[in-house]
Amino acid sequence: MKKENVLFLSLAIFTVISIMAIGIAIAERSVFIFILALIGVTAATGFGFTLRKKLREQEEQKASLKAE
Repeated sequence: MKKENVLFLSLAIFTVISIMAIGIAIAERSVFIFILALIGVTAATGFGFTLRKKLREQEEQKASLKAE
């Protein structure tokens, strides 16, 4: 498994755990846990999309250098 795939897998697992924490926060009526979990979901998802874009741009740049 590539290094990038391991990173994306860990981000996905963290996001799922944060989403489960939102459900637990609602059940426990804890605003603090809800806010922390929401921040976790947003941060992990945002970082994942940013990382994917960066990797795609690097691949496109390598492909364009090969074509020349």
